[in-house]
Amino acid sequence: MPRRSRPGPPDHADDWFDPALDADGLAEISDDLGDTGDDPSAATESGATRPRPSLQGLSVAGFSRRRVAWLIAAMLTAWIVVVFARQVGEASAKATEASQARAANAELSRNVAALQAELNLIQRPAFIEQQAHALGLGGAKDHSFTLAPGAPPLADDAPGSAAVRLGAVTKQPSPLDSWLELLFGPTPDH
Repeated sequence: MPRRSRPGPPDHADDWFDPALDADGLAEISDDLGDTGDDPSAATESGATRPRPSLQGLSVAGFSRRRVAWLIAAMLTAWIVVVFARQVGEASAKATEASQARAANAELSRNVAALQAELNLIQRPAFIEQQAHALGLGGAKDHSFTLAPGAPPLADDAPGSAAVRLGAVTKQPSPLDSWLELLFGPTPDH
């Protein structure tokens, strides 16, 4: 149909309606789309029924039913994997926490055993007596003594030191030094 020229901008509001397209033309379009059923509510002015077009064969935005099903299955699988991964992570964290708790319990049981041994030691009469001597609470025959706070350390050869105790190893002179000491007397540094 030739276009009429009008002054001003073209009016495309009624371009969708083509009067040349009658009910038979709509039926042909409907058959092409796959719908052959008649819709009684779609009656035209001429009394003929107009078939309703079917959209079952068309995909929406490139998504067919199969693609949508695959997309939903993929999303469901991804969700299950994420949930499972989170569960595995939490289980791993709890296993690590349990092993740390076992190690802490073992350390605490060793500390309890050490404290139990110390309690047994301090309850012995020998330990109590030793602590009493340190506090000056000895028996009648005990002679308490204390060192002055600024007292110098004892010499290495002081009585009771490890150098002069019974069985302590002392420096033995060589046989030659022994003969020379017998013949000429002790050396001046002794």
